[in-house]
This record gives sequence, structure tokens and C-alpha cells, in this order.
Amino acid sequence: MATDLQTSSEPGVASLLSGILSDAQELFRQQMVLFKTEVRNDVRRTGQAALLLAAGGVVAFVGAILFCLTAVYALREFTPLQLWACYGIVAAAITLAGAALLIFGREKFRSFNPLPDESMAALKENIGWTTPK
Repeated sequence: MATDLQTSSEPGVASLLSGILSDAQELFRQQMVLFKTEVRNDVRRTGQAALLLAAGGVVAFVGAILFCLTAVYALREFTPLQLWACYGIVAAAITLAGAALLIFGREKFRSFNPLPDESMAALKENIGWTTPK
């Protein structure tokens, strides 16, 4: 008879789709939070590397000026070299020290990727799961 109504505890299609949409939105929000966190960390690391480069450049420049003058006249005093040769020797030594600092700063930049790779990979995977094929 028509009086036998089936009541089911299973949710309907509309509530399932609503739940999927809600979960996808929550996942997207979480991905954005992760993305922002990664970008913030990468900006911090970039700032630290830039600070090292700037400090290396300043130290190399100031050191070159002050130490060159002192070392040049010390070389001139204790060796038979001419003044121009003393300037050349000291300038080469200071330039090498500055180059070492700049190379260290450049390697610090190369040690990380400023793009949020993990967040982007997870976001692409999630988009792949949620888009119809």
C-alpha cells in the first residue's frame, strides 16, 4: 500500500553537495592561510639575506678605505715597494674579503625558493580533486 513511507537516516543529495561545497571552501581558506604563512616566512628570509648582503658591502667598503690607508703606508715603510704597488696589494686583499661576504650573501639567497611551492602544490592537488573531469 501507499501508506508505507520509508524514512531514511541517510542525508539527501542536496545536503551532501552542500557539505562538499562547505568542505571545499574551508579547504581553500586553509590553503590561503598556509600560502600567506609561507610568503611571510620567505619575505623574512629574503630580508635577512638582503641584510647580510648590505652588511657585507658596507663592511667591505669601510674596511677597504680604512685598512687600505694603514696597510699601504705600513708596506711602504717596511718594504722596498713603491707606493702604487703597496696600494695595489692592499686593495686586492680587501676586495677578496668583500667578495667573500657577497658570495656568502648570494648563497643565502639561493638556499631557498621565495615562491610558496608547498602551498601551490597542495592547492593544485585540491583543485584537481574538486573539478569535474
